[in-house]
Amino acid sequence: MGLFTKEKLINRVQNELRKGGEIHLSANDKATTFLNESKTEQRRFSEKIYDIFLSHSSDDSRLVAGLKLELEDMGYSVYVDWIEDPELDRTRVTKVNANYLRERMKQCKTLLYAFSKNASESTWMPWELGYFDGIRGFVAVVPIAETNTSTFNGNEYLKIYPYIDKHGLNFTNKPHIWVNESSDTYVLFDKWIQGTKPIKR
Repeated sequence: MGLFTKEKLINRVQNELRKGGEIHLSANDKATTFLNESKTEQRRFSEKIYDIFLSHSSDDSRLVAGLKLELEDMGYSVYVDWIEDPELDRTRVTKVNANYLRERMKQCKTLLYAFSKNASESTWMPWELGYFDGIRGFVAVVPIAETNTSTFNGNEYLKIYPYIDKHGLNFTNKPHIWVNESSDTYVLFDKWIQGTKPIKR
């Protein structure tokens, strides 16, 4: 099994943006422009249920864009606030913003916490994690690794949550995501959100 890596996430965004001809923009602007192209249609469905609420640092926009694309490639719907709700100002912590995010989290089946170097500086991420854990309980960490050989051992309170990685099954080339409590205790993401606990192998 393998973690999502920075290089692969950035490459995924760049490949997608090249198809759309947005090469002249800066990397962050390209990610934002590409992903915002669909915001008008998505906002029509304000009561849409998402598979994943992607909690992340706003400093990781390129990585988040790539992660959203990777997860969507696997067939999951992913809520990212600055894409679906661009009018929301994440730079300010207010009751209005918090209430809005609470309502959005209620429309999501799971929360994936995009763990990067920038995550520890985020104002919103710990709050989102705690709130979602309280209302749903289906919370996992997505480590964004520096290299293919990186491993994830957790960090402070994140150690109490399972972590996500991806791997293709023998009978298909399509990658799947797995929920891991340890290197030998895991379950497919699809089964986890239906209530199946990770199993020791």
